[in-house]
Amino acid sequence: MECALYFLIALGATTVGALTGMGGGVIIKPLMDMLQGYDVQTIGILSSITVFTMSQVSIGKHLLAKTEIPFRVAVPLAVGSTAGGLLGERLLGAAVEAAVTSAAVTAVQNAALALLILMVFLYMKNKNRIRGYELNGVPAALLTGMFLGMCSSFLGIGGGPINVAVMIFLFSCSTKTATACSLVTILFAQASKLACVALTTGFGGFDLSIAPLMAAGAVAGGALGAGMNRRFSEDAVDRTFNAVQLLVLGIAVFNIVKNIVV
Repeated sequence: MECALYFLIALGATTVGALTGMGGGVIIKPLMDMLQGYDVQTIGILSSITVFTMSQVSIGKHLLAKTEIPFRVAVPLAVGSTAGGLLGERLLGAAVEAAVTSAAVTAVQNAALALLILMVFLYMKNKNRIRGYELNGVPAALLTGMFLGMCSSFLGIGGGPINVAVMIFLFSCSTKTATACSLVTILFAQASKLACVALTTGFGGFDLSIAPLMAAGAVAGGALGAGMNRRFSEDAVDRTFNAVQLLVLGIAVFNIVKNIVV
């Protein structure tokens, strides 16, 4: 029963993640926090493995479908996110060492997530009335990618919601183009996080027994979500994105209260 639940979490989260560019970690992380079956660092690694798998499948589907991906922006964003992912993993490790309990780290993560999600939701609802920018050049994309990768890795969420909103605001991308760029950024950010773990602590100290099952859900979800993205209109993708923001915000608030009470 537990295995089926985690498979369904991975499948549902990555389907929505591939459809909207969220990645899926933003759903996986708070849901697994709520279930309390694993410690905060193990949840982060399981989320990263799942999202990393999904992003490979989704990007492959987009490339086969010849989806427009502005690589002049996507590549430096991805490179920056790699460095940011390494920094975010180090920050998480420092937070875990400094915290009195694992519940305190979970509460801080969910508080930061709730604040970011609320800001993203308000921006996406009003983006047509907010003047964006049209940044160009490698330095801007590198710095943006570094920030996104750091948030992604520290929060264990894949970074997707923040990625999409930031790309629309700073680079004036359409939602669908931002979705594709976000997946490229997520791929590199999660790869750097997993590489950092492999080269430092290793994976031996974590219970990753359900990782293959969640990765299988990510393969199915990545393919399904990428196909839905091609069929959905721009408005439909926006509506789905915003609806999921409210769901994640609600889960994050629940986790904050639960871990503070504990």
